[in-house]
Amino acid sequence: MGERKLDRSLNIKTIGIREWGDGEVHYNRYEATPYAALDKLFERYKLDKSDSVVDFGCGRGRVAFYIHNRFHVPVTGIEANDKTYEEALNNIESYRLRAKHIKAPIKFKYGLAEQYEIKPEENRFYFFNPFSIKVFRKVVNNILESVKEYPRTVDLIIYYPTVQYKQFLRKDTPFELINKIRIPGKTDKREKFLIYRLRQQDIERETG
Repeated sequence: MGERKLDRSLNIKTIGIREWGDGEVHYNRYEATPYAALDKLFERYKLDKSDSVVDFGCGRGRVAFYIHNRFHVPVTGIEANDKTYEEALNNIESYRLRAKHIKAPIKFKYGLAEQYEIKPEENRFYFFNPFSIKVFRKVVNNILESVKEYPRTVDLIIYYPTVQYKQFLRKDTPFELINKIRIPGKTDKREKFLIYRLRQQDIERETG
């Protein structure tokens, strides 16, 4: 099934690219994660009802709607582009008409990712190369501060990871790479998901 048909099945519109204006150096353009890639990811990586997901740089909301529809878990999307954020809000109105049976909340927040306050229940964080390493560092450090205050196991799910992201997580954080999911048929070696985990017992050991 093509991207447009899959969009229609969720009653949303997420196709297309949006570039930032001149002068924006820390936030990358909007481009949705392919549905085929999401299918491959979630064949091997499962969410359960206790999980709560945050999609940083959510764009028009494709990942958020996909996860919400498939797993019925709470999802929050963070978007810093005002036009794209408005499109996400339009999508949520139309999506809810078709997903009234799903009780879990889905919402979008407008603002900079590094200024988002991580909630104690949020434990799964999705990134599709949305911003510079400078912003990524701040966001990950916010997550680390949250888990110190409210110990829990947290995962980072990163699509199309940059060298800078990988080096930072390996050298400067306690996160451990637990899974690597490649997309079949793709020649670009970067086109994969990396999943990093910080376990609750490791946090408690450090802070205990």
